[in-house]
Amino acid sequence: MKTKQIERRQFIETVSLGTIGAVVTSNVPANGSILTGNNDAGKLAILGGNPIVKNKVWPAWPYVDEKVIEKIIAVTKSGKWCRIDNFKEGTVATFEREFARLIGVKTCVATGSGTQALNSVVEALGIGPGDEVITSPYTDMGTIASILVSRALPVMADVDKESFQIDPTDVERKITNNTKAIMPVHMMGQACDMKSIMQIAKKNNLKVIEDACQAHLAVYKGKTLGTIGDAGCFSFQSSKTISCGEGGGIISNDDKLIDDCYTVQNHGTNRQGRSVTIGSKYRMNELEGAILLGQLAGAKERFETRNKNAVYLTSKLKDFPGLRPQKLYEGTESGSFYLYTMTYDKKYFNDAPRDKFLKAIAAEGISLSPYIPNGLHREPWTDHIISLNSYKKMYSSDRLKQFKEDLNLPNCDQVCENMIMFWASGPLLATQSDMDDVINAIMKVYENRDNLSLI
Repeated sequence: MKTKQIERRQFIETVSLGTIGAVVTSNVPANGSILTGNNDAGKLAILGGNPIVKNKVWPAWPYVDEKVIEKIIAVTKSGKWCRIDNFKEGTVATFEREFARLIGVKTCVATGSGTQALNSVVEALGIGPGDEVITSPYTDMGTIASILVSRALPVMADVDKESFQIDPTDVERKITNNTKAIMPVHMMGQACDMKSIMQIAKKNNLKVIEDACQAHLAVYKGKTLGTIGDAGCFSFQSSKTISCGEGGGIISNDDKLIDDCYTVQNHGTNRQGRSVTIGSKYRMNELEGAILLGQLAGAKERFETRNKNAVYLTSKLKDFPGLRPQKLYEGTESGSFYLYTMTYDKKYFNDAPRDKFLKAIAAEGISLSPYIPNGLHREPWTDHIISLNSYKKMYSSDRLKQFKEDLNLPNCDQVCENMIMFWASGPLLATQSDMDDVINAIMKVYENRDNLSLI
């Protein structure tokens, strides 16, 4: 163990004098030992040592309490399960008002999913065949699908390697005469570089549709994410920090746009009951509205707890080059912390591949994992759409060829290879002591990095 103690001191001296308080938690003794009391204290659990923690139990997610159950029971007994059965005072209509108030906008339109919310905005803005929307390859397929179902062309810009967010410089390079909108995705619930994106949009007369599906309540430069562009869209899928199984929501301060979104998601029928445009049935049902209303009262408090624990984790990883927390842009005041993410740099772990690090830390009782295995530029849909007669008619052969050539997105590839996540909707509601367990497990694996080759 003496050699390990020397290595830790050398590591601390290398990164900075301030790293002692930043990397080592209060639970780690000053002499460098992580656990005490037996001969296997410092040995990796995967190689026969004792784990940092056994049978770790994190706060359960999705969130359920008596308020949620009472709301569901009341709606079930009422027999009014569709929003049109209780149009003005039902759970969906009430949730729309309450969520809008929480976000700080005039109104919200609820939908059946975040993808439906995004597509409703695409349709409401009149974006369709022949048009292009620039978005990120590092996202859920729902982002791309919301563009494809309107038969527009999703053009992917590369991402920033440290923030995992769409790179405004590449966005600007991808603009053509057919570009109609930018769809930035606030990955992990953190803000994109919205200052730059809004400047680019204004310069090129483009709409901005914020994919805030992971970013509930997050704030950037004094504005809640989703309120910065022309419209913002949220997901309430069961893993999200406000959830109901499936579900989505649209917010906008543009009265006409939000009314048009309502009409689109209501199969083209407006609030006055007239069928006026093309639209699918994307309505949220009353049972989903009930679950959301039951959760909403404590949503802000849980949001603040996640931020507090995320700030604590980041303070402990400060200056530790082996795992670098997601870069946050200047002006980021808070995030939803749907995920807490880091970049794994194998050279600080004796060049051990990411999967060996993850196996080692899992044996210590802490579950970390990759997130998106491949950027969406590497998925088969890109070949599929350019083989379709509809896309061949709407876009020239030269444009489709350029679309394929532009799928070289090396930064996104690097993020997919190196990013590690701590799923946060439930776990970041735990205690500071639980956060110490995470840090102690990371540091134990780091101290035993020369043994990772044995896994």
